[in-house]
Amino acid sequence: MGFIITLILVGLVLIFAEVLLIPGVGIAGILGILSMGGSCYYAFSQLGQTTGIIVTAVNVVLVVALSVWILRAKTWKRLTLETNIDSKAVPNDGILTVGARGKTQTRLAPMGMVRFGNDVVEVKALEGMIDPGIDVEIVMIEDNKVYVKPVGEDF
Repeated sequence: MGFIITLILVGLVLIFAEVLLIPGVGIAGILGILSMGGSCYYAFSQLGQTTGIIVTAVNVVLVVALSVWILRAKTWKRLTLETNIDSKAVPNDGILTVGARGKTQTRLAPMGMVRFGNDVVEVKALEGMIDPGIDVEIVMIEDNKVYVKPVGEDF
């Protein structure tokens, strides 16, 4: 009887792991179902029909109870991430305005880093590539993207 209980518990743990920890239909779910089916088969073949029916009924009740517990909203709320992102991609504290000038820190091909005062910001070259150490100016800020061009060039 201990073997049957062990098979049932192993089956429940594997099914639980398949649903909550391991995505998709994989080895853990299949082994869990086989373990619970094996407990039913062992009960029918070794302990008789009455015990087999009882073990099968217990398996069905346990699987239904596990499914109900897993599908409850509280179970999923404990597993979900509750953090909110409230930062912006481009800090706009008055330094980043159209016409502001800075110096490229990395090559803009077409994206790279530019220093505006004490802030280093990721920007995009309006056209082509710009080498490091070139003075640039902000042409446009659109959807938290900063577009720059080399100082002195007209577009």
